[in-house]
Amino acid sequence: MSKNLVIVESPAKAKTIKKYLGKNYEVVASQGHVRDLPKSKMGIDKENDYEPQYITIRGKGELVAALKKAAQKADKVYLATDPDREGEAISYHLAIALKLEEGKYKRITFNEITKNAVKESIKNARAIDMNLVDAQQARRVLDRLVGYEISPLLWEKIKRGLSAGRVQSATLKMIVDREDEIAKFIPREYWTIDVCLKNDNSGKEGHFHYTDELPNKEAVDKILANIDTSDFKVTDIKEQKRERKAPLPFTTSTLQQTASRKLNFTTSKVMRIAQSLYEEGYITYLRTDSTRVSDVADKAARDFILETYGEEYVSTVKNTASNSKNAQDAHEAIRPTEVTMTPESLKQKLSREEFRLYQLIYSRFLASRMAPARFSNITATVSSGEEKFKLSNSKTVFKGYLSVYNADENEKEEKNAVVDTLKQGDSLSFISFDPKQHFTAPPAHYTEALLVKTMEDNGIGRPSTYAPTISTLLNRRYIIKEDKNLYLTELGEAVNSIMEKAFPEIINVDFTANMEQLLDNIGDGIINWKTVIRNFCPDLDREVSEAGKILENIKIADEVSDTKCDLCGKMMVIKYGPHGKFLACPGFPECRNTKPYFEKIGVKCPKCGEDIVIMKTKKGRRFYGCMNQDCDYMSWQKPKMDEEIKENTEE
Repeated sequence: MSKNLVIVESPAKAKTIKKYLGKNYEVVASQGHVRDLPKSKMGIDKENDYEPQYITIRGKGELVAALKKAAQKADKVYLATDPDREGEAISYHLAIALKLEEGKYKRITFNEITKNAVKESIKNARAIDMNLVDAQQARRVLDRLVGYEISPLLWEKIKRGLSAGRVQSATLKMIVDREDEIAKFIPREYWTIDVCLKNDNSGKEGHFHYTDELPNKEAVDKILANIDTSDFKVTDIKEQKRERKAPLPFTTSTLQQTASRKLNFTTSKVMRIAQSLYEEGYITYLRTDSTRVSDVADKAARDFILETYGEEYVSTVKNTASNSKNAQDAHEAIRPTEVTMTPESLKQKLSREEFRLYQLIYSRFLASRMAPARFSNITATVSSGEEKFKLSNSKTVFKGYLSVYNADENEKEEKNAVVDTLKQGDSLSFISFDPKQHFTAPPAHYTEALLVKTMEDNGIGRPSTYAPTISTLLNRRYIIKEDKNLYLTELGEAVNSIMEKAFPEIINVDFTANMEQLLDNIGDGIINWKTVIRNFCPDLDREVSEAGKILENIKIADEVSDTKCDLCGKMMVIKYGPHGKFLACPGFPECRNTKPYFEKIGVKCPKCGEDIVIMKTKKGRRFYGCMNQDCDYMSWQKPKMDEEIKENTEE
């Protein structure tokens, strides 16, 4: 009998696929990439039309030799790496590293690791798609050129070991812009009025809300003066029926966002667990920007809902949405491979974290094939003279998809029982007023979920790059995470400042999104990958050359401070460490004295009159505190000088 060799990336994937193939197949793992650009040099031959110089990854020599030996014994080799650009590139490099002869090897892909999908893929084995390989190659070369050309400038001006990736720099700029918005935000005052009223017929009370927002206390007092507390009448009752449609099944982006919000998983953790579920055959491929579902899976889900919940719970429409202009739509949405594999049936086979993520994916997919939830909203308006107050009550008429999945935990039914007891013309007894002062809030800090959504909306990166980009920014300490919020560090601010001055194009969101579209076009066979590189590199070289001149006069580190060294009396200098700026004695190594560096912002403490300075938490988040150690003043927002506040108010 002939012997067939199937090569996948991971041992877990190999183990799952082996179950579905007979004795005629040997399944082995490449442990990811086997060839890449060298780490010690750029590895791009600019003089030879930007040809990449790939080498076998250090430490993979023995593995490649073993794979080559297994391939020589086989009659046919199937390259079964992941069904995306990176997977296509891994297969291409395997074919080269193993010196596979043309005609002896084929490429197979499957969106799910099930018996039918794996066997069907072997029947439909094909040649390697060089358009996809070239798209991945172009991304790798672009990122290497940007990183190796720009990073040394950051080393020179800030400190060694920093990086300036193409997508990460644009993402960092978005975070910096959001932090600037928050810092410059000036709260606006507004007031609300609640009135507590009692229906004497039922004895039930309710808090009715004034219909308009009020700008200040004077406006509140004017309203209250107009009200006759002995004359509250129900002047209108309206009932509205509404539906809430079921959510679409998950894409990579929406899975990362929802798992972050519901399960408190980081984006990298979501991808790691989802990869495990995919390799074990429980879910479809995890890197996708499509909400499309196969006809077979759609019918199976509807049949399951009909049998389990009843006919009225089955959606009567096909729940689809037009994909965004950036979507590749190469794969289905993320869904369970078999709808009959309920979370409870797999609970003993999965780890706790796998179970929670699978349950989320399963319930979202099942819900997407279910009927909308239906609600009845009753709103009562009560009036005293010309002043109106309202109160609503919401009831679930039919749960529909909410039987299995609650898309938005923040949207809750309004339980105001007094509304149900009211009729038009009823008089209500006054109990109390509750006027409250509020201030508008600044824009929210990015969370991982919000950042992924914003990256997707702006076309920055693709499903496979969201999590690695955020992880890189965190690992480089350009940003830090506290609770769920992401905060800019001093180091991240310094890196972005250099990039803004010297490489405004690289960090431009539109430029980065356009480059992603060009990579998609390469994958679709519309553009040759070398054309994109040839057009990009001269501009990059020019910017690098100009940046050297621009940055000559920028001095970030080793500035002389106004603080004397306690040990030797020299004026201490400002240096950069892993966590940002600090003061160090220039007499090093004879004098090793160091101190925290506090940057004054030109504002006096409102409590004691000392200078306000920029401080940092242990994790590196910036806040503002008083130089006086005995003073407890602190603020997360940058304090404004009286003159600034006055000017902003006048504007």
